Amino acid sequence: MSTPTQQPSALNVGVPNLPYFTPAHIANPGTPTQISADTPTLFTPLKIRSKTLRNRIIVAPMCQYSTAAFGPDIGKLTDWHVATLGHYAIKGAALVIIEATGVQPNGRISPNCPGLWSDEQIAGVRRVSDFVKSQGALSGIQLAHAGRKASSSASWVAAAVETKRPTVRSDRDVGGWPDDVVGPMGGLEETWDGKGLAEDGIFWPPRQLSVAEVQQVVKAFGESARRAVEAGIDVIEIHAAHGYLIHQFLSPVTNRRTDQYGGSFENRTRLLVEIIQSIRAHIPDTTPLFLRVSSTEWLEGTAPAEKWGSWDVESTIQLARLLPSLGVDFLDVSSGGNHPLQRVNMFASKDYQIKIANQIRQAIKAADLKLLIGAVGLITEPEQARDIVEDGHAHAHGVDRSIGEEAAAANELTDAKGGKEPLADAILVARQFLREPEWVLKVAWKLGVDVAWPNQFLRVRFPKL
Repeated sequence: MSTPTQQPSALNVGVPNLPYFTPAHIANPGTPTQISADTPTLFTPLKIRSKTLRNRIIVAPMCQYSTAAFGPDIGKLTDWHVATLGHYAIKGAALVIIEATGVQPNGRISPNCPGLWSDEQIAGVRRVSDFVKSQGALSGIQLAHAGRKASSSASWVAAAVETKRPTVRSDRDVGGWPDDVVGPMGGLEETWDGKGLAEDGIFWPPRQLSVAEVQQVVKAFGESARRAVEAGIDVIEIHAAHGYLIHQFLSPVTNRRTDQYGGSFENRTRLLVEIIQSIRAHIPDTTPLFLRVSSTEWLEGTAPAEKWGSWDVESTIQLARLLPSLGVDFLDVSSGGNHPLQRVNMFASKDYQIKIANQIRQAIKAADLKLLIGAVGLITEPEQARDIVEDGHAHAHGVDRSIGEEAAAANELTDAKGGKEPLADAILVARQFLREPEWVLKVAWKLGVDVAWPNQFLRVRFPKL
């Protein structure tokens, strides 16, 4: 009698602990087949607390305006999020961050934005997170409160109404909350565009949060972080940029309160500090915590800045020095979004934020602090991405090391000892992934790095250059 041989189908092993079958990849997509001294830093791993990114390319949060605005499914992630975010993970991104997710119902940017203010919303997040992680990527979520920029709409809704407006107000009939838009300050004059209730305005006037309500916001961030961890999320990011609520509190232009949450730098940063503390109290010590900030408001020389001052790069550096002791691991450096008079075209430069990220990184290094820095903004080209994070010493002695060994070595990135030093420690890419979900694989090919592809796509793998 012949001995039975193993059937080929038995080699097609599924990812464990999922309620459905999806094949485990032979090697996680986007991971170099071998790391040597010639491997670009972009394709070396990065360890943050207990988590390891398989490369330095992160999918930045991108609003999709694709959740229910009413009923039992309000704010819940859907198959759209599994399909889009999951695809970036399939194609090799190291970390995929779910879009700005409201910690309170009135903290959503629009009625169709996701939320995590209820335990009922955990399952949808878990479904996305499980699939992203099944492809070898880390899952992240950006927790947010839109403040005075809340109850707006998707850009395509605005385009259908008025082509020149980036957004329009969402009223009650579409799930909006015009009477519960909030901010550090209140009144018609505190509307983002300064137009109050004028017909051509794009945001609702906010009402001022009471101290008790501010403290409820702090609690809401902590509770949402706890839910994220329950949903299996690996990395949490706090959204303190782009003119949303935390940014509004940081800036003297939008925060002229006279209580403990306004006035001095210490008072204006108090909300953020308390949110960080609340989140860290609700998540394991092993969970990485990211923070996205607008490093500058680009208001220098404008009337608001002349009158009140503004949040600028020096303010961000001062804040950054506080972050390591608070338990923040990674600073995601963006800019702008808090005032219509900002003096920069956000879509016309490919390096303005990258230069600022490097300036902050150098200041952190000079202070002998440990804080990883992320660069974001119009990163589209392989060579551009490579050069932002290239470190001549991060893996110079890493010839033929395993992924685990290389990740351990990369953990000391902020200690570059001469030679070529990175401008940032990782890059965050958004719109380019919308154009090319396979961007990680394409970048590797263009840079001559042999990386793993998903099993199901091996037959169409790019040929070696």
